[in-house]
Amino acid sequence: MSVTAIGKYEAGSHDGAAHFAQPLLYVGWDEHMVFSAPAVLALAPQTRFDELVRTVLPALYGEHPDFALVDWSRVQWFRGATMFTPRMDGTLADHGFGHKSVLRFRTPGLEGLRGSCG
Repeated sequence: MSVTAIGKYEAGSHDGAAHFAQPLLYVGWDEHMVFSAPAVLALAPQTRFDELVRTVLPALYGEHPDFALVDWSRVQWFRGATMFTPRMDGTLADHGFGHKSVLRFRTPGLEGLRGSCG
């Protein structure tokens, strides 16, 4: 939407990194629509990927009936739309995640609640 102003107009962004204690990371589990939208987490850039898998994801998705069945060795990881292979000892920053980045994961063999998307 365009703005017509009678004087100098300076609109500032209110969702920039400077407004948050930690960068925001959007996290989504593909094909699992029990969760209607990605979770938004404030995570330190130094958060290790193995910590994300061991503690953060179970806290988010552990109540899902299929979560305990995830074979983490087969998970497909995406930074936005680009597939990548994470180093478990690497940090979010090491993997290129910054403020408002998107992390998605797909679990082959677990397509939706009890196979509803497969």
